[in-house]
Amino acid sequence: MLCQQCKQRDATVNYVEITNGKKFECHLCAMCYADLRDQMRKKTHGDVWPGFIPSRVRQAKACPVCGTTYADYEKSGLLGCMSCYDVFKEELMPYIKRVHGKVAHIGKMYGNIDEHGLHRRLNSLQEQLEEALAEKRYKDAGRLNTEIEKIKKILDEGESY
Repeated sequence: MLCQQCKQRDATVNYVEITNGKKFECHLCAMCYADLRDQMRKKTHGDVWPGFIPSRVRQAKACPVCGTTYADYEKSGLLGCMSCYDVFKEELMPYIKRVHGKVAHIGKMYGNIDEHGLHRRLNSLQEQLEEALAEKRYKDAGRLNTEIEKIKKILDEGESY
């Protein structure tokens, strides 16, 4: 695909945006993209998104553990270590929220199964079963045993509870 700007070189930068169901595409070669980026920087005084992340903050911050700077992250899209998430938290949160829709991790879930909760329930039921058998409450023991088997089946097969 040829560059939409110069119509001479192959497009290496492809930008696609869909807003309110309308698609906008822009395909530029590296040189035209660099020119456009320089024009934007001049208009915004060096900040691609003015006020979003000040350039002096990006240059000043570096991870004390691995030495990764925010500029390194911008170039590669990769952080150097776990400590980087704490160091660059303020800059990363808007991106994380935009991608994931939220910034709080609520844990790993297997479908609708709360596996940890099922294990706790299983342990509790087994203790109740032992008490019922010790007290010779066989009707209760039968009911508890049925429920224990259901939970074991759920844990083994991954079915919903």
